[in-house]
Amino acid sequence: MKDMGLADVILGIRIKKEPNEYSLTQSHYVEKVLKKFGHFEDAPVVTLFDPTCKLSKNEGESVSQLEYTQILETSCTLQIVQDQIWLIQ
Repeated sequence: MKDMGLADVILGIRIKKEPNEYSLTQSHYVEKVLKKFGHFEDAPVVTLFDPTCKLSKNEGESVSQLEYTQILETSCTLQIVQDQIWLIQ
């Protein structure tokens, strides 16, 4: 093993050391994804969610695993960004 000093990013999570604490953030990853899909400059919006909505099995055509993963990552990332913006306000 090789000592590479203090860790900055591990598994996509940035580690910041403060005087009396550590903080973990993925904001750099969120920015990267938003830029990748051309949504970095978009204005934040409130997304309505109906918690009583029931999910059902997809009986239609399946999508490629890669495409599904990209869509899911983007959706989750945008929700995280929205939550972070909401906390700032």
